[in-house]
Formats: sequence, C-alpha cells, structure tokens
Amino acid sequence: MFAALNIDMIKKELFDENLQELAAFTKAISHPARLAILKYLAETKTCISGDISDQLPLSRTTVSQHLKELKELGLIHGTIDGLKVNYCICSSKVNYYLDKFDLFFTPLKEVEIHCEI
Repeated sequence: MFAALNIDMIKKELFDENLQELAAFTKAISHPARLAILKYLAETKTCISGDISDQLPLSRTTVSQHLKELKELGLIHGTIDGLKVNYCICSSKVNYYLDKFDLFFTPLKEVEIHCEI
C-alpha cells in the first residue's frame, strides 16, 4: 500500500507546478459541502464555524474537516476569537486559483475541433 502511495506521489511530481496547483484546487472544491461552505461564507462575508454547521446538513465535526481542507489550500482564513473561530473567504487566493483555472481552460475553449460521437 505504501509503495503505491509513493509511486503516485512521484508520478504527480512529473507534472508541472501549475497543473499540480490546479489539481489541488479542483480537489478542494470537488465536494458539495466545501462548495456550500464557500457559498455561505461569500453570502455572509464572515462567519463563526458553529453557524456554518447550522446552515448545512452536516455535523459540526464534518464541517470542521471541510473547513480544514479549505483553510489548508488558503481559500479561507480562520481567526480565533475566544472559544470561537471566525472564518472568511480569502478573495485574493480564490482569484489566484480562478486565474489559473482560466489560463488552463482558455486554450481548450478555443480549439476548433468538433467531436461527434
């Protein structure tokens, strides 16, 4: 099992940094709960983590795991306020990844080949 993990990690490193970053971003936003958290934070501008679990059909522990994933990528920031953690979107990091996304997909959109199956 560990050998397979090492091979996957080595194979991943064969790809350029931009593709690796784009893959990490898409992985972070690939879960509907994380998308819902980002949407909620965008709508409220700032939030306490307990409030987020009240808005989603998930336990507080599950929401915390999703918040951790988003925070590790830098899409959100969390500040400790007593016993609460206030989370907000890091718009500069979101824009950074969206720009990378656009750079990747723009050439794909411009291809004039029409495949018919």
